[in-house]
Amino acid sequence: MNNMNQMMKQVKKMQEQMLKAQEELGEKTVEGTAGGGVVLVTMNGHKKLINIEIKPEAVDPEDVEMLQDLVLTAVNDALTKADELANKDMSKYTGGMKIPGLF
Repeated sequence: MNNMNQMMKQVKKMQEQMLKAQEELGEKTVEGTAGGGVVLVTMNGHKKLINIEIKPEAVDPEDVEMLQDLVLTAVNDALTKADELANKDMSKYTGGMKIPGLF
């Protein structure tokens, strides 16, 4: 029975650490870029878009589709980096296991 109590304490401690790590992800940022940096997207670890910067040379009124593609590429780049950040931070506590709904 003592082993069970000790195991439950360890599980609770791990849960607390994971919650703290998830909170900290909201304070960390990643950047996605496209077009050699003419479009820059900043996103936090919770995948919330924080900022989009578009340099004037990326804006061509004759080619709006190109700008749309650059923004889409930069956002997807930032999303990928946010996923990698979350996986890296949370794997410290999950031992690399993928826990559905956690991140």
